[in-house]
Amino acid sequence: MTLLHIDSSARITGSITRDLSAQIVGQLGGEVIRRDLNDALPQLTENWVNANFTPAEDRDAVQRDTLALSDQLVGELQAADTIVIGLPVYNFGVPTALKAWIDLVARAGVTFRYSENGPVGLLTGKRAILAVASGGTAVGSDIDFATGYMRHVLGFIGIHDVEIIAADRVMAEGPEAIADAKSKIEKLVA
Repeated sequence: MTLLHIDSSARITGSITRDLSAQIVGQLGGEVIRRDLNDALPQLTENWVNANFTPAEDRDAVQRDTLALSDQLVGELQAADTIVIGLPVYNFGVPTALKAWIDLVARAGVTFRYSENGPVGLLTGKRAILAVASGGTAVGSDIDFATGYMRHVLGFIGIHDVEIIAADRVMAEGPEAIADAKSKIEKLVA
């Protein structure tokens, strides 16, 4: 099994999602592709959009270079059987680093296609596990815009098997929230 391990926390040390996602990867085992989004990804630009919508066979060297990182990120997704994403909830949503990753991998004709019935995801047969942490936002609540968004985006590109391991409301629940998440990780393989 090949795992794509993505961390999106701005924190390097003391990050609950980094700890949880590492534990998930350790529990599952297999070959690991590592992607730390703390190493800033570029935002989409007009040049990127133009290169993306130019047919691959018509792209010049500059356009191919413009899409190189996006192609690499898509390749990591395509190679993975399971995607483990460390997802801290920042201000009720996903970190900007994760949004930049999404923008670079959600590509028409590459990770999804349009059909007469709407978009169809092309990355089927994969599993995603979200290691979520929040200070006060309850996962699944009306103010949690992170997990629903991630389920939607992953489903949009074809990944419908999405599991959430949450240490939510850590500022209110304290160590119990983290302990609960860790106990769920131990049951992932069982």
